[in-house]
Amino acid sequence: MKIGELAQRVGVGIDTVRYYERQGLLPLPARRDSGYRSFEASDVARLRFVRRAKALGFTLGEIRDLLSLSDHREDDMAGLKATAAEKLAEIEVKIAELGRIRDGLKALVDACPGHGALDRCPILNALVEERT
Repeated sequence: MKIGELAQRVGVGIDTVRYYERQGLLPLPARRDSGYRSFEASDVARLRFVRRAKALGFTLGEIRDLLSLSDHREDDMAGLKATAAEKLAEIEVKIAELGRIRDGLKALVDACPGHGALDRCPILNALVEERT
């Protein structure tokens, strides 16, 4: 299949397919006599894998590692589980951090009456306040 069909089957743009090729996430496809790239069903599966892993928050480097692990299906799953557990721990830290940010911002929004002199705005004052 041509690059446009691959992109359409997976729901990505053609430029995305080319980008993933350049990043080494997709193997370089064979070329037809016409010069067009020729993709296989395995490329559809690999590209879907990349999209799903990206949606779960994995970086392209991490996805490359996951693909490398998945290419050795006879190996033990411990490495794959460890990689996923590490990503989960990172996400848990980010969630906690976002919770702290949300709480701080909510306190500022709740403290601001929304009218009056700007120099008495608790949001502005908190942003310009010097902390040591």
